[in-house]
Amino acid sequence: MTFQSLLKRASLRVTHACQLLVALAVAAVPGVALAELPTLEEPTQGAGGIRTTAQGYLYDGFVLAGLLLSTAAFIWVGIGCLAAFNEGRARGEWTKFGVTAFVGVVLILVVIWLSTEAAPILAQ
Repeated sequence: MTFQSLLKRASLRVTHACQLLVALAVAAVPGVALAELPTLEEPTQGAGGIRTTAQGYLYDGFVLAGLLLSTAAFIWVGIGCLAAFNEGRARGEWTKFGVTAFVGVVLILVVIWLSTEAAPILAQ
């Protein structure tokens, strides 16, 4: 056997021994493994019963989904505008870039407006 293979085998045994010690320590002291977790925050809408709490979490989830949709629309329009800009710079035709930017801005505004209009409707 070479010296490198002996070192490799020794390091594997040390690694396994350390893993075994950690597992035994965690199993022997369950209080350490089950540390005090932070409490769950109440939803922004309704709290108290199970049904109202679930509705509050669903409301928060839908508002978050609206924000994610607005972010995705912003990124999508930005990528499209960059592609149209590069194409316009290469060909010298800027009308496609102008139309893409205008329609993209209108699309972003509509998505944000619909998201903000949906939030009070969901709160009812």
